Amino acid sequence: MNIALIDADSSRFPNLALMKLAAWHKAAGDSVEWHQPKKHYDRAYVSKIFTESPAYAAPILADEVVKGGTGYCLHNCLPDTIENQYPDYSLYPQYNEAYGFLTRGCPRACPFCIVTEKEGRASRQVGDLDGFYRGQKAIKLLDPNLLACRDRERLLLQLFANGARVDFTQGLDIRLCRDVMCLLNAIKIKMLHFAWDNPKEDLTGHFQLFAEKSVEQNPRKLRVYVLVNYWSTHAEDIWRIKTLVRLGFDPYVMLYDKHKFVDARGRWLPGVRENHTLDALWHFKLCQHLQRWCNHKAIFRSVGFEKYMSGKRGFEDVV
Repeated sequence: MNIALIDADSSRFPNLALMKLAAWHKAAGDSVEWHQPKKHYDRAYVSKIFTESPAYAAPILADEVVKGGTGYCLHNCLPDTIENQYPDYSLYPQYNEAYGFLTRGCPRACPFCIVTEKEGRASRQVGDLDGFYRGQKAIKLLDPNLLACRDRERLLLQLFANGARVDFTQGLDIRLCRDVMCLLNAIKIKMLHFAWDNPKEDLTGHFQLFAEKSVEQNPRKLRVYVLVNYWSTHAEDIWRIKTLVRLGFDPYVMLYDKHKFVDARGRWLPGVRENHTLDALWHFKLCQHLQRWCNHKAIFRSVGFEKYMSGKRGFEDVV
């Protein structure tokens, strides 16, 4: 068979499903390549991870077109024989890290998150490290909540034993770190990600305890996602950011539903005034400025938000 692969997210991040599909088809003797618009294929796979990614525009000449990924549907999953396939990393030669999951699912069921609907309300082991790692110097772990898995200690020991630098990309649950601090301290850390999504839940004590027990004291390796434009006020956003900085963490603002307000360049979408109230637009614009200020670290470390905003024009463009 002649197989075409289409990464609808434009390779902003390696597409793990496509890498596994490529490996499986190559093992079966099929020809696999990135899609060429004028070429005919027996089958084309289109994968889209992010809902805000635009639809693939080029014509697809194929007897069969298979679309998958959370950008299309939450329930179109790979068969187990392909899901357990070692990825074909040659698809993305610009990246030299291992990518994969040790666990799936999360018990938190946050209303803004798709993980529970897609993977279930329990963190469970779905594989071992050798399923996607073979000696690379770094690992990007994609698990939604590894520490909620009952096998977490054994999985953390696997990460420790291989000696690679680990990036917990999707966020460790700060509320579950207490009992595994020794293991976390033993692992070579490239980046630790956490999240403080709900300001109504005061996580100050948990972050304080981690700061006291962790051997990693570099804030640039201790990043915390801070959700805004969902259920928090501006004062609550500022409070979380300032608290995290005080405790030695690096806040990173995540702007909810950004693609419903502005385009990729940050400009209002056509008809946005008809789809949202004026209060919602004003709050979004404030959150957008907060994101730009906080996530631009050179600015963030040099000026406070009030001073940053003093150089901005008013919000006339909201209306």
